[in-house]
Amino acid sequence: MTEDGSARAIAAAERLGLAHTVTRHGRVGSLAEAAAARGVEPRAVVKTLVVRLADDDYRFVLVPGDREIAWPKLRALLGVNRISMPSAEVAYEATGYVRGTITPLGSRHAWPVIADATLSGPISLGGGAHGVALTVDADDVVRVLGATVADVTEPVG
Repeated sequence: MTEDGSARAIAAAERLGLAHTVTRHGRVGSLAEAAAARGVEPRAVVKTLVVRLADDDYRFVLVPGDREIAWPKLRALLGVNRISMPSAEVAYEATGYVRGTITPLGSRHAWPVIADATLSGPISLGGGAHGVALTVDADDVVRVLGATVADVTEPVG
């Protein structure tokens, strides 16, 4: 599981007509480092989390860097009692990306996307490989991915 999926993610952004800027930087160890390397505020570093509703039923959740999933809100939105985070191996099988590089762009399967309602303006998504990011407009990502926008996060801490 060391595949560099950046070409696949970038090609998907291009196929979707998504205006984007690619940033390549070394590995980072914190949200602050990622934001500095990408030239954005920490809230604009968007984590793409994969959640499992059932066997072979996943969702991408776009979470601003300074926030975390509010599990009761996400369960209520999806109408389920239980959601889990898949193992790294299962996440790779579901998306084709290793954890820390996951993006809905170019995923093996076009799982539904949920975008937190606080996303706005320029955001920086993972680009399919460690140290690769795509800066895009939040509204454009929501539109091209057909994402559901909802209040599904809370501030970290």
